[in-house]
Amino acid sequence: MAFAALLFGATGAAAAPADVRQAAEAPQPAAAASSVSGKTYVIGTDTTFAPFEFRDAGGELTGIDMDIIRQIAKNQGFSVEIKSLGFNAALQALSSNQVDGVIAGMSITEPRKQIYDFSDPYFESGVQMAVAKSNTDVKGYEDLKGKTVTAKTGSEGETFAKSIAGKYGFTVKSLDQSATMYELVKSGNAVAVFDDYPVLAYGISQNNGLKAVSEKEKGGSYGFAVNKGKNPELLKAFNTGLADLKSSGEYQKILDKYLKDPSQAAQSSFWDLLANSFPALMKGLGNTVLVTAISFALAMLIGLLMGFLKISTSVLLRGIATTFVNIFRGTPLLVWAFFFYFGVPQLTGQPIDIWVAGVLTLSLNAGAYITEIVRGSIQSVDPGQLEASRSLGLGYAKSMQKVVVPQAFKIMTPSLINQLIIMLKDSSLLLAIGFAELLYQGQQIYAGNFRITETLLIVAVLYFVVIMLLTKLANVADKRFNK
Repeated sequence: MAFAALLFGATGAAAAPADVRQAAEAPQPAAAASSVSGKTYVIGTDTTFAPFEFRDAGGELTGIDMDIIRQIAKNQGFSVEIKSLGFNAALQALSSNQVDGVIAGMSITEPRKQIYDFSDPYFESGVQMAVAKSNTDVKGYEDLKGKTVTAKTGSEGETFAKSIAGKYGFTVKSLDQSATMYELVKSGNAVAVFDDYPVLAYGISQNNGLKAVSEKEKGGSYGFAVNKGKNPELLKAFNTGLADLKSSGEYQKILDKYLKDPSQAAQSSFWDLLANSFPALMKGLGNTVLVTAISFALAMLIGLLMGFLKISTSVLLRGIATTFVNIFRGTPLLVWAFFFYFGVPQLTGQPIDIWVAGVLTLSLNAGAYITEIVRGSIQSVDPGQLEASRSLGLGYAKSMQKVVVPQAFKIMTPSLINQLIIMLKDSSLLLAIGFAELLYQGQQIYAGNFRITETLLIVAVLYFVVIMLLTKLANVADKRFNK
């Protein structure tokens, strides 16, 4: 993913999400008129940075950042449409003009100020170190020598950890999600985590299995970002609205809601988790099945066309098909997801819907493999079959249609079923651009409750059930139509 970020001129690599649309309430009559009044702005955010942005038990995107941007929008008379993408993916979306601004617990740093324009700081951060509850060996930085710690990519925690790594002799492993970092520490693959103190404190209150072992270190400031030189009116409205929230006391109420006394998570059973997460997972499963079905249908058309071109007597046509296969079969699927969703808008200046990007990614990748399946199946039919039909007076096209292709289709059916199953599993990679498929929804759930293992177990079972049913259905269809 870092490669994709470099490829498209963005500042980071992607992580997770789908389009989550949240409209701010209508402005109060007392709200000051501004140039943004009545407009709608698309705002990118992280997926897993509680208490700044996370999903509550009802699946709604909430947190400090979300409350602040919605209250400012209400105060200044504009509406916001939130895209929950993941931190680095949100920055890529901003660079490619897929979103108008980003609010995601983003630290204001000098390198970032070269690329983005920032608002006035809306939160003063800090960094703490935590270890697993059962760890009694690490009590301070001096106990980290020769060990591995983890921090979130692009965060204050990562900056601070790397700044002292040489002094204390430890290695920093950066990850994209707070929940994943905590799991890495609990599994013993890292001895400690450096994270922004409000995020760490909230996670501990939600029973993430860690304990803080250091004092809070001075951190940086969080700001709202827009592309450099763009949307100055939005930035001005944010600053004005933030000042109004602070003067009215609303800003402090938002902070107190999440930080003063974060509610301790009640212990719940696996079955409670299943019941609470089932609606969101079913929505994700529906998206997974639908994008797979659409992509497979398109991939079949591409594969059939290119497959026939590959057996053409024309050198030009064979060259076109061969080039297509080499390009899409020889490059990672994830690179194309980034290219279509982030790269193309930068090249054309036009945004691309996430469904279009997802379908193009899956169908073109699968189309390259289906091309070879079609070619191989046709060439597996005994050449004598074609010669016999031609000797009986049938033309080449009619011979292919009536004699060769029906036999080739029987040969290729098992491989096509296998490709369909691969496509369904490959759709999980689309979470990196924010597509709300099954694994993305699972990620959203464990980002708030920190029950990663149990959530992923539920997701795995759902994948297994769907794939088994799909396999059985495909095999029944194969037996019925290919007797």
